[in-house]
Amino acid sequence: MCPSCHSKTRVWIREDTVLKNFLLFCPKCKREELINLQQFHITRSKKPDAKTQS
Repeated sequence: MCPSCHSKTRVWIREDTVLKNFLLFCPKCKREELINLQQFHITRSKKPDAKTQS
């Protein structure tokens, strides 16, 4: 499920799946979120600020 709009995504997970810094794309709201997942509990990761290269 998308953490923003709560619609279904195309990612299938199992009970023993662990994800860290996973980039999740929602086809409905067109957002990308970095998430952590453990035992079906999703938490959002903070997005790093974009830095310009000089």
